Amino acid sequence: MAGAIALDGQKIEAREAFQTFGKIGLLSFGGPAGQIAMMHRVLVDEKKWISEERFLHALNFCMLLPGPEAMQLATYLGWLFHGVKGGVIAGLLFILPGACVMLALSALYVSFGQVPLVEGLLFGLKAAVLAIVLEALIKVSKRALTDRSAYGIAVCAFIAIALLKLPFPLVILVAGIFGYLRYRITHVVPLAPTDTLDEPAERGALQSAAVWLVLWLGPLAVLVLALGHANIFAAQAEFFSKMAVVTFGGAYAVLAYVAQQAVDYYGWLKPDEMLTGLGLAETTPGSLILVLAFVGFVGGSRLSGFDPITGGLLGGLTALWFTFAPCFLWIFAGAPFVERLRHVGWLKASLAAITAAVVGVIANLAVWFGLHVLFGAFQETLFGPVHLPVLDLSAFDWAAAIIAVSAAIALIGLRINMLIVLGLAAIAGILLGLI
Repeated sequence: MAGAIALDGQKIEAREAFQTFGKIGLLSFGGPAGQIAMMHRVLVDEKKWISEERFLHALNFCMLLPGPEAMQLATYLGWLFHGVKGGVIAGLLFILPGACVMLALSALYVSFGQVPLVEGLLFGLKAAVLAIVLEALIKVSKRALTDRSAYGIAVCAFIAIALLKLPFPLVILVAGIFGYLRYRITHVVPLAPTDTLDEPAERGALQSAAVWLVLWLGPLAVLVLALGHANIFAAQAEFFSKMAVVTFGGAYAVLAYVAQQAVDYYGWLKPDEMLTGLGLAETTPGSLILVLAFVGFVGGSRLSGFDPITGGLLGGLTALWFTFAPCFLWIFAGAPFVERLRHVGWLKASLAAITAAVVGVIANLAVWFGLHVLFGAFQETLFGPVHLPVLDLSAFDWAAAIIAVSAAIALIGLRINMLIVLGLAAIAGILLGLI
């Protein structure tokens, strides 16, 4: 595909597209909520390369897939703009900055036995990301929630996930079924996407999917057959491949299971080390699921028989490859069919209902991230079937709150450029750290 055409008729040049995804990869702090918000702001609001409807259409599909939804969304959008090449490069640019930082921090942890205090710069960025998430949530809500039914779905999805802890796939499935039944009863069809992007050729995407299937399962077979199931790298390849298939619901859905398996079953980490890895992943750009690189690094450094750094790097790279290689397979295998069917009435109605549910999911992610930034770790208590957070008001971080509120005023009220706001937030974090 030579190049896509944006909403305003401009041609989306490959170089500019890749530079943009590189910037997103470097600045995508805040877990899935922050990353989706960043892509929405840059691609929909600033660049105007894709319509709100088309962005949400892609997000809906990615939320249905196993694995990290934000990384897969970047891959999907890159594919829309510049075909298979665009999808691969966009996905890699989204992963690589955070992966490199995570491997470096893991090496520091293994070498010195402790993790350095989070830099003030990262502290400021994390607080500012709260404002970016809030801004995206407001904009997506205004455009995705078009009637009372959509508002009801969003609220129900938020309650189901945040308070009742129902499985994410179940919530999305129920929303899709509701949308389908509503269409059958009312025959009301949501508006079609308004942009002029044409999807790339299906054949190229399907051929690429076949290649990624081989790139994923081929090394897995080689490691298992050559080294045996008991070998640390073969065991990691099997484990992270399984994670790539069953992790519906995004990064948050898999963390508890990974922690339990890596600590109790495999013995790769100690119980408190999983929390350390999660803390590192939250303060680096890229997907929160990059914590798996930390898991692989620590396990490889201790059980491979190599020196700690070599074994750790091999373990971390094993975790990264078998976590993210399947993501390209899912996108290239499914995106052409989802694009072809986006004008089918019942499917559009189901996806519209899922869009409303996704607003509730993003709201849940925003609340989860916000509570961790403002209060640090917190406990939950059961009130019947409802899970309620137990917050220690004395642990409230006023510095983070001041930066977050200031960033929200700058972004939403004064409409100051996002990069300027992030830069000022980073400086504020550094100064507060020094004080």
